[in-house]
Amino acid sequence: MKQLASILLFISGLMAASGPMEARQVYEDEVLDPNIHTVQVYPETGEFEAQMSSPVIALNGPVPLVLTFDDIAYEADRYSARLVHCNADWTQSGLRDPDFLQQYNEYNVNSYEYSINTRIPYIHYTFRIPRVTRSGNYVIQVYRGRDKSAIVFTKRFMVYENQVAVGAEIVPPSRNEDRMQRQQLNVTVGYGNRELVDPMNQTRLVIRQNQRWDNAIYGLRYTQIREDRKQLQYHLFDGSNTFPAGNEFRFVDLRYVRARGRNIAAIKMEKDVVFAEASPDASRKGQGYLEYLDINGQFGIFNVERQNHHLESEYVLLTFNLESEKLTDPPFVLGALSQWGKKPESKMVYDPKGGRYQASLFLKQGWYDYAYGVIGEQGWETEPFEGNHFQTENEYEVFFYYRDMGSRYDELIGYGIVNPNKRRF
Repeated sequence: MKQLASILLFISGLMAASGPMEARQVYEDEVLDPNIHTVQVYPETGEFEAQMSSPVIALNGPVPLVLTFDDIAYEADRYSARLVHCNADWTQSGLRDPDFLQQYNEYNVNSYEYSINTRIPYIHYTFRIPRVTRSGNYVIQVYRGRDKSAIVFTKRFMVYENQVAVGAEIVPPSRNEDRMQRQQLNVTVGYGNRELVDPMNQTRLVIRQNQRWDNAIYGLRYTQIREDRKQLQYHLFDGSNTFPAGNEFRFVDLRYVRARGRNIAAIKMEKDVVFAEASPDASRKGQGYLEYLDINGQFGIFNVERQNHHLESEYVLLTFNLESEKLTDPPFVLGALSQWGKKPESKMVYDPKGGRYQASLFLKQGWYDYAYGVIGEQGWETEPFEGNHFQTENEYEVFFYYRDMGSRYDELIGYGIVNPNKRRF
Protein backbone atom coordinates (compact mmCIF):
# COMPACT_ATOMS: atom_id res chain seq x y z
CA MET A 1 0.00 0.00 0.00
CA LYS A 2 2.86 2.37 0.83
CA GLN A 3 4.44 1.63 -2.53
CA LEU A 4 1.12 2.34 -4.33
CA ALA A 5 0.71 5.59 -2.42
CA SER A 6 4.23 6.64 -3.42
CA ILE A 7 3.50 5.91 -7.08
CA LEU A 8 0.27 7.92 -6.97
CA LEU A 9 2.06 10.79 -5.25
CA PHE A 10 4.78 10.71 -7.91
CA ILE A 11 2.19 10.79 -10.75
CA SER A 12 0.33 13.65 -9.07
CA GLY A 13 3.58 15.57 -8.87
CA LEU A 14 4.23 15.08 -12.56
CA MET A 15 0.73 16.28 -13.45
CA ALA A 16 1.09 19.33 -11.25
CA ALA A 17 4.45 20.16 -12.83
CA SER A 18 3.13 19.86 -16.34
CA GLY A 19 -0.03 21.88 -15.61
CA PRO A 20 -3.58 21.07 -16.83
CA MET A 21 -3.95 18.89 -19.90
CA GLU A 22 -4.35 20.91 -23.09
CA ALA A 23 -7.02 20.06 -25.62
CA ARG A 24 -5.57 18.33 -28.64
CA GLN A 25 -5.58 20.33 -31.84
CA VAL A 26 -8.24 19.38 -34.36
CA TYR A 27 -6.96 20.03 -37.87
CA GLU A 28 -9.18 21.74 -40.42
CA ASP A 29 -8.96 23.16 -43.93
CA GLU A 30 -7.67 26.68 -43.37
CA VAL A 31 -6.15 29.48 -45.46
CA LEU A 32 -4.16 31.79 -43.19
CA ASP A 33 -2.59 34.09 -45.78
CA PRO A 34 -4.90 36.58 -47.59
CA ASN A 35 -2.80 36.32 -50.76
CA ILE A 36 -3.38 32.57 -51.13
CA HIS A 37 -6.39 31.60 -53.23
CA THR A 38 -7.99 28.62 -55.00
CA VAL A 39 -6.43 25.88 -52.87
CA GLN A 40 -7.39 22.49 -54.29
CA VAL A 41 -6.42 18.87 -53.61
CA TYR A 42 -7.80 16.27 -56.01
CA PRO A 43 -6.87 13.04 -57.83
CA GLU A 44 -4.42 13.73 -60.65
CA THR A 45 -6.40 12.16 -63.50
CA GLY A 46 -6.01 15.01 -65.98
CA GLU A 47 -9.79 15.40 -66.32
CA PHE A 48 -11.76 18.55 -65.50
CA GLU A 49 -14.15 16.61 -63.25
CA ALA A 50 -11.28 15.61 -60.99
CA GLN A 51 -11.30 19.13 -59.50
CA MET A 52 -14.73 18.42 -58.01
CA SER A 53 -13.75 14.96 -56.75
CA SER A 54 -13.09 14.20 -53.12
CA PRO A 55 -9.39 14.16 -52.06
CA VAL A 56 -9.48 10.43 -51.35
CA ILE A 57 -7.20 7.78 -52.89
CA ALA A 58 -6.41 4.14 -52.31
CA LEU A 59 -3.19 3.17 -50.57
CA ASN A 60 -0.72 2.01 -53.26
CA GLY A 61 -3.25 2.98 -55.92
CA PRO A 62 -2.23 4.18 -59.39
CA VAL A 63 -3.62 7.72 -59.07
CA PRO A 64 -1.78 10.25 -56.85
CA LEU A 65 -3.19 13.42 -55.34
CA VAL A 66 -2.14 16.84 -56.57
CA LEU A 67 -2.20 20.13 -54.66
CA THR A 68 -2.64 23.40 -56.55
CA PHE A 69 -2.93 26.98 -55.30
CA ASP A 70 -2.38 30.57 -56.40
CA ASP A 71 -0.31 33.27 -54.72
CA ILE A 72 -1.36 36.81 -55.63
CA ALA A 73 2.14 38.20 -56.12
CA TYR A 74 4.61 39.45 -58.69
CA GLU A 75 7.48 37.24 -57.59
CA ALA A 76 7.56 33.62 -56.52
CA ASP A 77 8.05 32.83 -52.84
CA ARG A 78 9.69 29.78 -51.27
CA TYR A 79 7.18 27.34 -49.84
CA SER A 80 7.64 24.03 -48.07
CA ALA A 81 5.18 21.30 -47.21
CA ARG A 82 4.90 18.55 -44.63
CA LEU A 83 2.33 15.86 -43.85
CA VAL A 84 0.60 15.18 -40.55
CA HIS A 85 -1.04 11.81 -39.92
CA CYS A 86 -4.33 12.12 -38.05
CA ASN A 87 -6.83 9.97 -36.24
CA ALA A 88 -10.46 9.68 -37.29
CA ASP A 89 -11.30 12.82 -35.29
CA TRP A 90 -8.56 14.85 -37.06
CA THR A 91 -6.27 15.04 -34.05
CA GLN A 92 -2.66 14.05 -34.65
CA SER A 93 -2.04 10.33 -34.38
CA GLY A 94 0.76 8.61 -32.45
CA LEU A 95 2.71 7.74 -35.59
CA ARG A 96 6.14 9.20 -36.20
CA ASP A 97 7.07 10.54 -39.63
CA PRO A 98 9.10 7.42 -40.63
CA ASP A 99 6.08 5.26 -39.82
CA PHE A 100 4.12 6.63 -42.79
CA LEU A 101 6.76 8.17 -45.06
CA GLN A 102 9.87 6.83 -46.78
CA GLN A 103 11.40 10.29 -47.10
CA TYR A 104 12.21 13.16 -44.77
CA ASN A 105 8.97 14.99 -43.96
CA GLU A 106 9.73 18.34 -45.54
CA TYR A 107 9.23 19.00 -49.24
CA ASN A 108 9.99 21.93 -51.50
CA VAL A 109 6.99 23.33 -53.35
CA ASN A 110 9.08 24.51 -56.28
CA SER A 111 6.88 23.81 -59.30
CA TYR A 112 5.26 27.11 -60.23
CA GLU A 113 4.28 29.21 -63.24
CA TYR A 114 3.41 32.87 -63.69
CA SER A 115 -0.03 33.95 -64.84
CA ILE A 116 -0.25 35.08 -68.45
CA ASN A 117 -1.69 38.49 -69.38
CA THR A 118 -4.06 38.68 -66.41
CA ARG A 119 -5.15 41.93 -64.82
CA ILE A 120 -4.26 40.68 -61.37
CA PRO A 121 -0.91 38.85 -61.46
CA TYR A 122 -0.58 35.56 -59.63
CA ILE A 123 1.75 32.58 -59.42
CA HIS A 124 0.24 29.12 -59.81
CA TYR A 125 1.87 26.38 -57.72
CA THR A 126 1.55 22.65 -58.29
CA PHE A 127 2.71 19.95 -55.89
CA ARG A 128 2.23 16.20 -56.17
CA ILE A 129 1.52 14.86 -52.69
CA PRO A 130 4.07 12.17 -51.70
CA ARG A 131 3.05 8.56 -51.39
CA VAL A 132 2.38 7.35 -47.86
CA THR A 133 2.74 3.87 -46.40
CA ARG A 134 -0.17 3.89 -43.94
CA SER A 135 -3.87 4.49 -44.44
CA GLY A 136 -5.83 7.12 -42.56
CA ASN A 137 -6.49 10.84 -42.41
CA TYR A 138 -3.79 13.29 -43.44
CA VAL A 139 -3.20 17.01 -43.38
CA ILE A 140 -0.79 18.78 -45.67
CA GLN A 141 0.68 21.94 -44.18
CA VAL A 142 2.25 24.51 -46.49
CA TYR A 143 4.47 27.12 -44.88
CA ARG A 144 6.80 29.88 -45.97
CA GLY A 145 10.47 29.00 -46.31
CA ARG A 146 11.60 26.51 -43.67
CA ASP A 147 9.64 28.10 -40.86
CA LYS A 148 7.07 25.51 -39.73
CA SER A 149 5.32 28.16 -37.65
CA ALA A 150 4.68 30.35 -40.73
CA ILE A 151 1.84 28.17 -42.07
CA VAL A 152 -0.05 29.73 -44.98
CA PHE A 153 -2.70 27.00 -45.32
CA THR A 154 -3.65 23.45 -44.35
CA LYS A 155 -5.66 20.98 -46.42
CA ARG A 156 -7.04 17.56 -45.48
CA PHE A 157 -7.07 14.34 -47.50
CA MET A 158 -7.67 10.63 -46.91
CA VAL A 159 -5.92 7.40 -47.92
CA TYR A 160 -7.84 4.15 -47.57
CA GLU A 161 -7.33 0.40 -47.84
CA ASN A 162 -9.91 -1.97 -49.31
CA GLN A 163 -9.95 -4.36 -46.37
CA VAL A 164 -13.69 -4.23 -45.69
CA ALA A 165 -16.63 -3.83 -48.05
CA VAL A 166 -18.63 -0.65 -47.34
CA GLY A 167 -22.15 -0.62 -48.74
CA ALA A 168 -24.68 2.16 -48.24
CA GLU A 169 -28.06 3.18 -49.57
CA ILE A 170 -30.25 6.24 -49.27
CA VAL A 171 -33.66 5.28 -47.93
CA PRO A 172 -36.76 7.19 -46.79
CA PRO A 173 -36.20 8.35 -43.20
CA SER A 174 -37.62 6.14 -40.47
CA ARG A 175 -39.30 9.05 -38.71
CA ASN A 176 -42.41 10.34 -40.46
CA GLU A 177 -41.60 13.98 -39.73
CA ASP A 178 -38.35 13.64 -41.72
CA ARG A 179 -39.79 11.94 -44.80
CA MET A 180 -39.99 14.98 -47.08
CA GLN A 181 -36.99 16.95 -45.83
CA ARG A 182 -34.19 14.57 -44.91
CA GLN A 183 -32.22 11.66 -46.39
CA GLN A 184 -31.28 8.58 -44.38
CA LEU A 185 -28.23 6.42 -44.98
CA ASN A 186 -28.25 2.75 -44.01
CA VAL A 187 -24.74 1.28 -44.01
CA THR A 188 -23.50 -2.30 -44.06
CA VAL A 189 -19.83 -3.18 -43.52
CA GLY A 190 -18.60 -6.62 -44.55
CA TYR A 191 -15.44 -7.65 -42.70
CA GLY A 192 -14.83 -11.12 -44.06
CA ASN A 193 -11.30 -10.20 -45.13
CA ARG A 194 -10.24 -8.47 -41.91
CA GLU A 195 -10.55 -9.67 -38.34
CA LEU A 196 -12.04 -7.01 -36.11
CA VAL A 197 -11.28 -7.33 -32.41
CA ASP A 198 -13.91 -5.60 -30.26
CA PRO A 199 -15.66 -3.78 -33.13
CA MET A 200 -18.00 -1.97 -30.74
CA ASN A 201 -15.11 0.02 -29.27
CA GLN A 202 -12.35 -0.24 -31.86
CA THR A 203 -14.19 0.84 -35.01
CA ARG A 204 -15.53 4.21 -36.07
CA LEU A 205 -17.93 5.09 -38.86
CA VAL A 206 -17.99 8.59 -40.36
CA ILE A 207 -20.46 9.84 -43.00
CA ARG A 208 -20.23 13.16 -44.77
CA GLN A 209 -22.42 14.93 -47.31
CA ASN A 210 -21.05 16.80 -50.35
CA GLN A 211 -17.47 16.79 -49.01
CA ARG A 212 -18.43 18.80 -45.94
CA TRP A 213 -16.86 18.17 -42.55
CA ASP A 214 -18.92 20.73 -40.62
CA ASN A 215 -22.04 18.51 -40.57
CA ALA A 216 -20.42 15.07 -40.82
CA ILE A 217 -21.91 12.29 -38.69
CA TYR A 218 -19.57 10.63 -36.16
CA GLY A 219 -20.06 8.04 -33.49
CA LEU A 220 -22.83 5.85 -34.93
CA ARG A 221 -23.07 2.45 -33.23
CA TYR A 222 -23.97 -0.55 -35.32
CA THR A 223 -27.46 -1.89 -34.70
CA GLN A 224 -26.65 -5.50 -35.50
CA ILE A 225 -23.61 -7.71 -35.91
CA ARG A 226 -23.98 -10.76 -38.18
CA GLU A 227 -21.22 -13.18 -37.28
CA ASP A 228 -22.52 -15.68 -39.83
CA ARG A 229 -22.10 -13.13 -42.63
CA LYS A 230 -19.26 -11.14 -41.07
CA GLN A 231 -21.32 -7.95 -41.26
CA LEU A 232 -21.90 -4.85 -39.21
CA GLN A 233 -25.24 -3.19 -39.92
CA TYR A 234 -25.98 0.46 -39.21
CA HIS A 235 -29.76 0.65 -39.68
CA LEU A 236 -30.87 3.21 -37.12
CA PHE A 237 -34.39 4.46 -36.48
CA ASP A 238 -33.80 7.52 -34.30
CA GLY A 239 -32.82 9.97 -37.06
CA SER A 240 -29.14 10.03 -36.08
CA ASN A 241 -28.15 8.74 -39.55
CA THR A 242 -30.06 11.40 -41.51
CA PHE A 243 -28.98 14.62 -43.22
CA PRO A 244 -31.04 17.63 -44.32
CA ALA A 245 -31.72 16.94 -47.99
CA GLY A 246 -31.30 20.57 -49.05
CA ASN A 247 -31.89 21.64 -52.62
CA GLU A 248 -29.90 21.57 -55.83
CA PHE A 249 -27.16 24.18 -55.50
CA ARG A 250 -27.37 27.55 -57.17
CA PHE A 251 -24.53 28.28 -59.59
CA VAL A 252 -22.70 31.00 -61.48
CA ASP A 253 -20.85 30.51 -64.76
CA LEU A 254 -17.64 32.54 -64.58
CA ARG A 255 -15.96 30.84 -67.51
CA TYR A 256 -16.23 34.09 -69.48
CA VAL A 257 -15.09 37.66 -68.81
CA ARG A 258 -15.76 39.10 -72.27
CA ALA A 259 -19.35 37.90 -72.19
CA ARG A 260 -21.90 37.14 -69.51
CA GLY A 261 -22.15 33.52 -68.41
CA ARG A 262 -25.29 32.00 -66.93
CA ASN A 263 -26.56 33.75 -63.80
CA ILE A 264 -24.17 36.66 -64.32
CA ALA A 265 -26.10 39.95 -64.55
CA ALA A 266 -23.17 42.21 -65.42
CA ILE A 267 -19.43 42.08 -65.93
CA LYS A 268 -17.03 44.99 -66.19
CA MET A 269 -13.36 44.77 -67.14
CA GLU A 270 -11.21 47.55 -65.76
CA LYS A 271 -7.51 48.03 -66.46
CA ASP A 272 -6.38 46.20 -63.35
CA VAL A 273 -9.43 44.26 -62.11
CA VAL A 274 -12.62 42.52 -63.28
CA PHE A 275 -15.93 43.19 -61.53
CA ALA A 276 -19.05 41.05 -61.89
CA GLU A 277 -22.59 40.98 -60.50
CA ALA A 278 -24.47 37.75 -59.97
CA SER A 279 -28.12 37.71 -60.96
CA PRO A 280 -30.42 38.56 -58.03
CA ASP A 281 -31.49 35.56 -55.96
CA ALA A 282 -34.55 35.06 -53.78
CA SER A 283 -35.53 32.52 -51.17
CA ARG A 284 -36.66 29.15 -52.59
CA LYS A 285 -38.34 28.03 -49.37
CA GLY A 286 -41.85 26.74 -50.04
CA GLN A 287 -41.26 26.29 -53.76
CA GLY A 288 -41.56 22.96 -55.54
CA TYR A 289 -38.51 20.87 -56.28
CA LEU A 290 -36.77 21.56 -59.60
CA GLU A 291 -34.29 19.04 -60.96
CA TYR A 292 -31.19 20.35 -62.72
CA LEU A 293 -27.45 19.72 -62.94
CA ASP A 294 -25.15 20.77 -60.14
CA ILE A 295 -21.74 19.82 -58.75
CA ASN A 296 -22.80 19.48 -55.11
CA GLY A 297 -21.33 22.70 -53.78
CA GLN A 298 -17.92 22.36 -55.43
CA PHE A 299 -16.14 24.44 -58.07
CA GLY A 300 -13.88 23.89 -61.04
CA ILE A 301 -11.41 26.27 -62.69
CA PHE A 302 -12.24 26.64 -66.37
CA ASN A 303 -11.80 29.28 -69.06
CA VAL A 304 -13.71 29.09 -72.33
CA GLU A 305 -12.02 32.11 -73.90
CA ARG A 306 -8.40 31.01 -73.50
CA GLN A 307 -6.47 27.77 -73.65
CA ASN A 308 -4.64 27.56 -70.33
CA HIS A 309 -7.28 27.42 -67.60
CA HIS A 310 -4.88 27.69 -64.66
CA LEU A 311 -2.59 30.46 -65.99
CA GLU A 312 -4.77 32.61 -68.24
CA SER A 313 -7.91 32.81 -66.10
CA GLU A 314 -8.71 36.15 -64.53
CA TYR A 315 -9.56 36.72 -60.90
CA VAL A 316 -12.99 38.35 -60.61
CA LEU A 317 -14.57 40.26 -57.74
CA LEU A 318 -18.06 38.78 -57.89
CA THR A 319 -20.93 40.30 -55.89
CA PHE A 320 -23.78 38.00 -54.83
CA ASN A 321 -27.25 39.50 -54.35
CA LEU A 322 -29.97 37.97 -52.18
CA GLU A 323 -33.29 39.83 -52.23
CA SER A 324 -34.68 39.86 -48.70
CA GLU A 325 -36.01 42.01 -45.94
CA LYS A 326 -33.57 42.65 -43.13
CA LEU A 327 -33.15 39.56 -40.96
CA THR A 328 -32.17 39.04 -37.33
CA ASP A 329 -29.09 37.08 -38.42
CA PRO A 330 -27.22 37.87 -41.66
CA PRO A 331 -26.97 35.10 -44.27
CA PHE A 332 -23.70 33.69 -45.62
CA VAL A 333 -22.64 32.47 -49.05
CA LEU A 334 -21.88 28.77 -48.58
CA GLY A 335 -20.00 26.25 -50.68
CA ALA A 336 -16.42 25.29 -51.47
CA LEU A 337 -15.99 28.79 -52.96
CA SER A 338 -16.19 30.29 -49.43
CA GLN A 339 -14.67 27.33 -47.56
CA TRP A 340 -18.23 26.65 -46.36
CA GLY A 341 -18.59 30.05 -44.73
CA LYS A 342 -15.10 30.28 -43.23
CA LYS A 343 -14.05 33.18 -45.44
CA PRO A 344 -14.95 36.41 -43.61
CA GLU A 345 -16.19 37.97 -46.84
CA SER A 346 -18.87 35.26 -47.20
CA LYS A 347 -20.92 37.07 -44.54
CA MET A 348 -23.51 39.19 -46.34
CA VAL A 349 -24.23 42.86 -45.61
CA TYR A 350 -27.69 44.38 -45.93
CA ASP A 351 -28.28 47.15 -48.48
CA PRO A 352 -31.45 48.98 -47.35
CA LYS A 353 -31.74 50.94 -50.60
CA GLY A 354 -31.73 47.87 -52.78
CA GLY A 355 -33.60 45.68 -50.30
CA ARG A 356 -31.00 42.93 -50.55
CA TYR A 357 -28.06 41.27 -48.88
CA GLN A 358 -24.71 41.41 -50.67
CA ALA A 359 -21.31 39.75 -50.40
CA SER A 360 -18.33 40.00 -52.74
CA LEU A 361 -15.97 37.07 -53.25
CA PHE A 362 -12.64 37.04 -55.06
CA LEU A 363 -12.92 34.10 -57.48
CA LYS A 364 -10.88 32.68 -60.32
CA GLN A 365 -12.69 32.03 -63.60
CA GLY A 366 -14.65 28.80 -63.51
CA TRP A 367 -17.95 27.20 -62.53
CA TYR A 368 -19.13 27.70 -58.95
CA ASP A 369 -21.93 26.14 -56.91
CA TYR A 370 -23.26 27.93 -53.84
CA ALA A 371 -26.15 28.20 -51.40
CA TYR A 372 -27.32 30.63 -48.73
CA GLY A 373 -27.46 29.82 -45.04
CA VAL A 374 -27.48 31.21 -41.52
CA ILE A 375 -25.72 30.04 -38.36
CA GLY A 376 -28.02 27.85 -36.27
CA GLU A 377 -27.70 25.85 -33.08
CA GLN A 378 -26.49 22.78 -35.00
CA GLY A 379 -24.35 24.63 -37.55
CA TRP A 380 -25.29 26.00 -40.94
CA GLU A 381 -29.00 26.08 -41.76
CA THR A 382 -29.85 26.50 -45.45
CA GLU A 383 -33.54 25.59 -45.16
CA PRO A 384 -34.76 29.22 -44.69
CA PHE A 385 -33.42 30.12 -48.15
CA GLU A 386 -33.14 26.85 -50.07
CA GLY A 387 -35.80 24.56 -48.64
CA ASN A 388 -35.38 20.80 -48.19
CA HIS A 389 -36.48 18.17 -50.72
CA PHE A 390 -35.99 14.43 -50.32
CA GLN A 391 -35.46 14.16 -54.11
CA THR A 392 -32.32 16.33 -54.04
CA GLU A 393 -29.23 14.72 -55.53
CA ASN A 394 -26.46 14.66 -52.92
CA GLU A 395 -23.17 12.82 -52.69
CA TYR A 396 -22.37 10.83 -49.56
CA GLU A 397 -19.07 9.30 -48.46
CA VAL A 398 -18.70 6.61 -45.81
CA PHE A 399 -15.36 6.16 -43.99
CA PHE A 400 -14.72 3.11 -41.81
CA TYR A 401 -11.82 3.31 -39.33
CA TYR A 402 -10.32 0.61 -37.15
CA ARG A 403 -7.76 0.81 -34.36
CA ASP A 404 -6.14 -2.53 -33.67
CA MET A 405 -5.29 -3.54 -30.13
CA GLY A 406 -2.13 -1.70 -29.07
CA SER A 407 -2.05 0.41 -32.24
CA ARG A 408 -1.11 4.09 -32.24
CA TYR A 409 -3.40 5.21 -35.04
CA ASP A 410 -6.76 4.75 -36.76
CA GLU A 411 -6.53 2.78 -39.98
CA LEU A 412 -8.96 3.75 -42.74
CA ILE A 413 -9.81 0.24 -43.91
CA GLY A 414 -12.98 0.92 -45.88
CA TYR A 415 -14.43 3.67 -48.04
CA GLY A 416 -17.65 3.95 -49.99
CA ILE A 417 -19.33 6.67 -52.02
CA VAL A 418 -23.07 6.89 -52.63
CA ASN A 419 -24.67 8.98 -55.34
CA PRO A 420 -27.59 7.02 -56.78
CA ASN A 421 -29.04 9.93 -58.72
CA LYS A 422 -25.86 11.56 -60.00
CA ARG A 423 -26.46 14.35 -62.49
CA ARG A 424 -23.39 16.30 -63.58
CA PHE A 425 -22.23 17.96 -66.72
